[in-house]
Amino acid sequence: MATIELNDVNMIYGTGSAQVQVLHEVGFAADAGSLNLIVGPSGSGKSTFLTIAGGLLTPTSGTVLIDGTPYQARSAKQREALRLDAIGFVLQQYHLLPFLTVADQFKLVDRVHPKGNLSPQALTELLTQLGIENLLSKYPAELSGGQQQRVAIARALYPDPAIILADEPTAALDSPRVKEVGALLADLAHARQKAVIVVTHDVRLTPFADQVFEMTDGRLTKQEA
Repeated sequence: MATIELNDVNMIYGTGSAQVQVLHEVGFAADAGSLNLIVGPSGSGKSTFLTIAGGLLTPTSGTVLIDGTPYQARSAKQREALRLDAIGFVLQQYHLLPFLTVADQFKLVDRVHPKGNLSPQALTELLTQLGIENLLSKYPAELSGGQQQRVAIARALYPDPAIILADEPTAALDSPRVKEVGALLADLAHARQKAVIVVTHDVRLTPFADQVFEMTDGRLTKQEA
């Protein structure tokens, strides 16, 4: 059974002559332990896809299932708990709070999500894997873009979600850094058994993916390996 699945998802904005269909009959599935790319240009529907997959937007029609259960079958409280417990977001703008140290970014998560987070030992292992274990006393302004990115990834993984949704994680990075991020995302998926879904325009990530889908004008097509 897929960790996350979208079946026949349509998304329409507006009504009448102002109606715009952003997604057309989208079908998608991702398993634990896999890195999945949704590749396409700006305006193709990638961000809408990610927002719906994360439960932040309800599609006009179609179903989104997490571990076989549709979002629609859950109460509002259950959907909120699902987003906190099962889904981690890595956004293009890292949204690290500038007045908190790296260590305090995780303490803030503890206040919002006090149960089920990684143990201190597991967090230390994650920070070491990401190469940021010596940055705990630093503020975001003292970090490079790559370091901020890795802190954001660690923060998303700290509640131990089953699903990681990443929005353009390699935007504005040079090729060596893209390879580093691609290898990191693949390792996080495979070693930690996460379903990692990345929406991107960056085809340099494709060698690291288990599945590659192309989004064109709101239509999703799986690419052959």
